[in-house]
Amino acid sequence: MIAAVRLTRPAALLAAAYFSMLGAGSGNAGAQTPAPNTAMSSPAGVDNPQRAWQHWTLNCQGCHRPDGTGSAGTAPSLAGTVARFLSVPGGREYLGRVPGVATSPLSNADLSEVMNWMLWRFDKEHIPANFQPYVAAEIGQLRSAPLRLEASLLRAALLKKADESATP
Repeated sequence: MIAAVRLTRPAALLAAAYFSMLGAGSGNAGAQTPAPNTAMSSPAGVDNPQRAWQHWTLNCQGCHRPDGTGSAGTAPSLAGTVARFLSVPGGREYLGRVPGVATSPLSNADLSEVMNWMLWRFDKEHIPANFQPYVAAEIGQLRSAPLRLEASLLRAALLKKADESATP
């Protein structure tokens, strides 16, 4: 019989990150977020892809899942979607104000790096050619006005605008 162990939040996050990297219990190793290859060129606004990935693993993937597909009813999918917000007015700001970003324990600098890495990792196909990476000062300003209950309604409206602007 295995005894139940109660972990503190930091210990639980580290354990979750460890097991997700191993693919334990997922049954789908292909859905895991791989550690970035540091030999490749870094995405714009990402000084250290390994650090950004670690911050993602410890702070974001618990809800958004290792492959960015989200969790129904709690955390929306980022895969193939997240950079679409950059193409509509208010979308960039929305990404910096969503509850998980605005209330993240990460510093503004670390969070801007994670945001830039996340856009590249989960939706590089939709990153606009004129994309300017998030910077710490911008993230600090955006997260000072977090979205709450209105986040899901605003998400739907922004994605609708993105769909309309993408249709010729």
